Amino acid sequence: MRKTCLDHVYKLACRDERVVFIGSDLGAGVLDQFRREMPERFFMEGIAEGHVVGMASGLAHEGKIVYLNTIQSFLTRRCYEQIVLDACLHNLNVRFIGNGGGMVYAPLGPTHWATEDLSILRVIPNMTVLVPADAEEMARLMPATLDHRGPLFIRLAKGYDPVVTREETFEIGRAYSYREGGDALIVGCGVVLGPMQEAAKRLAAQGVEAGVLHLPTIKPLDAEAVLSRAARAACVVTVEENTVLGGLGGAVAELLAEACLERPLRFKRIGLEDRFSKHYGSQQDHFDRVGISGEGIAAAVLGLLGRAPNRP
Repeated sequence: MRKTCLDHVYKLACRDERVVFIGSDLGAGVLDQFRREMPERFFMEGIAEGHVVGMASGLAHEGKIVYLNTIQSFLTRRCYEQIVLDACLHNLNVRFIGNGGGMVYAPLGPTHWATEDLSILRVIPNMTVLVPADAEEMARLMPATLDHRGPLFIRLAKGYDPVVTREETFEIGRAYSYREGGDALIVGCGVVLGPMQEAAKRLAAQGVEAGVLHLPTIKPLDAEAVLSRAARAACVVTVEENTVLGGLGGAVAELLAEACLERPLRFKRIGLEDRFSKHYGSQQDHFDRVGISGEGIAAAVLGLLGRAPNRP
């Protein structure tokens, strides 16, 4: 996913002379072709993330479209004030690309977790937040970022993630349906789309038809799609590689609460727990512990519906 994203930054720079790339601590060889062919628009600034955000914002003030790439945990935590005041306050065309969203760098410990980025970014005015599911969706997404007005965040996953999307186009702010079903609705973003689809298959085998709605844009949220699907379901489960506080689950819960749907609706958020885990396993280890799996999501749906899973 990261390679696809940066390859498209290069392609966009070839198309539009306003495109500038700024990297921070990315290692040797990243976008070498960009650096050789357009050195005046390529900057590698080292471990100085706050400076990089300020620099990107300054260039955007001068009419540039700046693609900024660094490690996600440092980008959103260390630079939050600069993101808010330098870029978002002035609605500048800075594209923040964060490596290693969620628990990608789980074995490195809490300093490298990016488990609250969706929560803190979606509350910033003018910020658009994108969480693609795989490299192919990233390839469809990137051209749409060139002419987008204002700051935009793109969360990168681990890399070599399974391809689970199937659309031919991408529209910022649009939800994508992957399965119809009126018994339950499973809503999620990013790499959890695969487990969501697996959960829907497991549920179908037990006579429960669950819809699957993929939201690669967290902000602005496709409220119409969420509400229209939720209105037909008996329960809604949200799934995300983010803390359960304030991210996609929070956004959907806020939307459903304010909509005052006519029929009763049971609701559950699946995500990372509101605590620092003492377990230093892999990304998948953490997923399994909190139920981000086909089995875990299916069990959550069955629990809301008051049904026990069928035993083999």
